[in-house]
Amino acid sequence: MAFDFILMLTADDRTIPDARARLAEALEGGVRHIGFKDVGLPFADLKGLAEDIRAAGGRSYLEVVSLDAESELASARAAVDLDVDCLLGGTRAEEVTRLTRQHPLRYYPFPGRITGHPSVLEGPAAAIVESARRLTDLEHVHGLDLLAYRFAGDVPGLMAQVCAAVEAPVIMAGSIDSEARVLEAARAGAEGFTVGTAALAGAFPAEAEGFAAQVRAILAITTRARAVATAPRRIALAAHDTRKAQLRAWVTRHSRALAGHRLICTGGTGRMIDEAVPGLTLRRLQRGSRGGDQQLGALIATGELDAVIFFADPTLPHGGDVDLQALTRLAMLHDTPVALSPAAADLVAGGLFGAAPPFG
Repeated sequence: MAFDFILMLTADDRTIPDARARLAEALEGGVRHIGFKDVGLPFADLKGLAEDIRAAGGRSYLEVVSLDAESELASARAAVDLDVDCLLGGTRAEEVTRLTRQHPLRYYPFPGRITGHPSVLEGPAAAIVESARRLTDLEHVHGLDLLAYRFAGDVPGLMAQVCAAVEAPVIMAGSIDSEARVLEAARAGAEGFTVGTAALAGAFPAEAEGFAAQVRAILAITTRARAVATAPRRIALAAHDTRKAQLRAWVTRHSRALAGHRLICTGGTGRMIDEAVPGLTLRRLQRGSRGGDQQLGALIATGELDAVIFFADPTLPHGGDVDLQALTRLAMLHDTPVALSPAAADLVAGGLFGAAPPFG
């Protein structure tokens, strides 16, 4: 994710009773990442809510707030049965991953010691950072859900330490109720943040009354926060042979903006870029003809790419046309930006790096 806002249809760590009705307002506001808790509604209602989010083209999140082992594992099983995209929270990662490892959901447990309900993050910062490292070393843990503003100490410092200590994405959760806190999370290196109670309570300055207006206000804040976000973006780069020179020129022109971000390239494209601009962080996949495009498709499907830049040549027939069609279909399905030309790539890069990216 490219520093995204996740709307939680929750209040006081419980899914709100009218969550399905509020979902329509949230979608009207424009939000695409939508979650709920494992408590507050019967399972049948949660299933309906998850299905509604999916039908609207959104990405669904279930956050665990149960404190005892039996309830947490029951929640993990519910996440699998609900077929949500992401499971957030919980403290028993080794036990949960035994249940989730065969399911495509992404799992982001809580680092640190969690107590109470609503949940509180306790312990010294050093212990929380060490917990974050241990969790992300587990094979089927894909990121972290940090209850940053439920911590009584130096919150910006804790967020920055956790984000610096792990390569996995970190989502900030709990009591984010102002633009200042969203900006702090972005500067610290978070890849996303959750807001629930504050949106329902109208905590954010908005141009109009109502829940949809709150959602639009938070999305506007999110756009501004991307300009200061420090989390590395994950960008796929590929090109037809007749457009490789064009892609090389684009990467060279934007080399300063791309520095420090993670570029995922099909084989030949990756070698070309590495030779043209040494020092960029590159991960090379197979060549397109040997399955590289399919590997990119898999990364789109699992939510591991922020954008796909694929310079295509529409004037010539290509053996990889079917692969490109499959990539664009997956990108639409999973709401991942795709750029097929330099002008489109400029617009995508501007969106990823904020309103004034350091191009040139």
